[in-house]
Order: sequence, then structure tokens, then C-alpha cells
Amino acid sequence: MSHKRSGLLPGLVAGLLAALVCAAALGAAVLFQNRLPAAVATFGNGHPLSLVSSLAIALIVVLAMGAARPRSIVLVPVAALYAGGAVAAGQIAGSSIMIGATLRTPPAERGPADLADITLDNFSAGLPYAPSLYRDPLSQTWAAWLYIAVAALAALALLTLRVARVRRAQRALAAEEAKQQEPEYRAPFEPAQAPAPKPTTDLFTPRKPAKD
Repeated sequence: MSHKRSGLLPGLVAGLLAALVCAAALGAAVLFQNRLPAAVATFGNGHPLSLVSSLAIALIVVLAMGAARPRSIVLVPVAALYAGGAVAAGQIAGSSIMIGATLRTPPAERGPADLADITLDNFSAGLPYAPSLYRDPLSQTWAAWLYIAVAALAALALLTLRVARVRRAQRALAAEEAKQQEPEYRAPFEPAQAPAPKPTTDLFTPRKPAKD
């Protein structure tokens, strides 16, 4: 029956596709962050904007996985992995291209990043340096780890609520179907059809005369 489907495979595929799209979008945001208004990019040292991006990634991943009406608990930790991985992949991809473009461009010709900087050569040149976002001491890299943790925990909590709602609704539906299919109980000698009720008589109702 359709209501017993766990939604595991559709949820895995939808979540993976959403995570890849989010990683690409975050990578582009990291690469083109210098094109944002200064008031937005520097507000709170950029932490509020990054936290909002992490929450948005978690929400998109959960919405994609929740569209499959999942009831499998396995998807809950996978959603956290997808969301946190999307943040990490986006940070590394954007930083790699930015660093590679900086290394391959003479200082006099450097300017704000543009679409022409998104090349495999720039990505390959900057990739060895990008993981330093996470390898350096925690006192320097705490922000990058914080964004990953926020995305993972938000996805974990949101998909847990979604799975719980789907499981609750399906249990209620199954109970209602079982109740409708349950046969009506009858005593062993009770007739299948109840006898027609006899009309009640009172003192003022004329009786039929007895026939000879």
C-alpha cells in the first residue's frame, strides 16, 4: 500500500540534488562576496549573513527531502550530513577559485571576481590552500565550523519534525482503515437482521375483533 512507503530512496536522491545546488550557490556567494554592498558584507563581521546562508541551506535540503513524505529515521542523520556537507563544499569551492584566481593573476591586474574566474585551472590551483579553513587552530577556524554545525543541526531538527508528522499521520490513517474493515460483532444466535419492532399499544388503541 502507498502509505507504507518509507520515502527513503526518493528522499536520498532529492536531498543530494538539493545539497549540490546549495553548495554551488554558496560557492558563488563566497567568490562574489566582494560585489555585495559593504554594509551587508561587513555587518557583524559577516557572521549574520553566513548564519542565514547556513539556515537557508538546511531549509532547502529538508524541503527537498520532505517532499518525498519520508517516514524512515535513516534520513534524519543523512539530512544533517547533506546540509553540513553542502556548506563545507561551498566554502571550499568558492575559496579555491578565489585563491587560484589570485595566484594566477598579476597583482596589477587583480580586481573583483567575475564569471571568467570560474575555471578548472583556478579551482585546481587554489584547492590545496582552501582546506586551511578547517586545518588551522580552532581559535581561527571556529566560524567555518560554526556555519557547518548550524546547517547540520537545523536540518536534523527540521527533518525530525517532518518524519514524526508523517509517521503520526500514517498511523492514524492505518488505524482508521483497520476500524472501517473490522466486521461488526454479533452474538452466536443473534439473527443477521434484527426483527422489525412491533407497534406499541395503549388502552385507547382499538383491538382487532377476533375472527370466528
